[in-house]
Amino acid sequence: MGTSYTHHPVTVEGKTAVVIGGTSGIGEAIALSFASDGADVVATSRTPKRVADTAERLRDRGADTIETTTDVTDRASVEDTRDRTVEAFGGVDVLVTSASAIARTAVTETTEQEWQDVLDVQLDGVYRATQVFAEGMETGSIVHVSSLAPQLAPPNLSTYTAAKGGVDAYTRAAAKELAPRIRVNAIAPGYVVTPQNVDLIGEGTEARERIRERCPMGDVADREEVAGAAVYLASDAASYTTGEVLTVDGLFGKSVF
Repeated sequence: MGTSYTHHPVTVEGKTAVVIGGTSGIGEAIALSFASDGADVVATSRTPKRVADTAERLRDRGADTIETTTDVTDRASVEDTRDRTVEAFGGVDVLVTSASAIARTAVTETTEQEWQDVLDVQLDGVYRATQVFAEGMETGSIVHVSSLAPQLAPPNLSTYTAAKGGVDAYTRAAAKELAPRIRVNAIAPGYVVTPQNVDLIGEGTEARERIRERCPMGDVADREEVAGAAVYLASDAASYTTGEVLTVDGLFGKSVF
């Protein structure tokens, strides 16, 4: 009888996950995918109504949840989310950071305030959430939502690009320090239609047509296709994967010709 090989299933069933920035865009898709896969999920953001609406959709998918707002620019707010989740569920297995802020300005026109506001959410928020939740996790997985921007350097997004580049570097640094107890990875999505960019790459825009011409997969990604990568990284199937920035872009970034 030969040796039997197997692997951990790609599932987050039975886990408790917190998705910061989980009430819209990619973060919401990740939270709902986790819930559909059998996880208990706390999807949080700064907006009470969005938190309540998303909590209802999570419950519709069978997940237990609590409703709490989180402002990643405020350490006490992040700590409160962690403490409330631990009190309700006994611990946290998965943290996803997907809070977002953006400034569409040229390098020479970006103000000090715009620079600070974007970094305070996109980079400093990742640092705060990682540090706060790592203190309360015995073992687990942290997944940051980064971007293809550090690879492409799109125009008029220098602040966002710099912040996401920092997220990529911080992911690797945190992964090394927190191993083997906690795995830390990031996802770098390509073009995905979200409330932040629907006016730029939504159906019928010139940019959407250019993406279709360049991308080997023929179009932008659905949010759920990015969420699938988060399910993998959060699952035990990725038990030896850490410090990685997983690109999910349909090969757009490497399709120059």
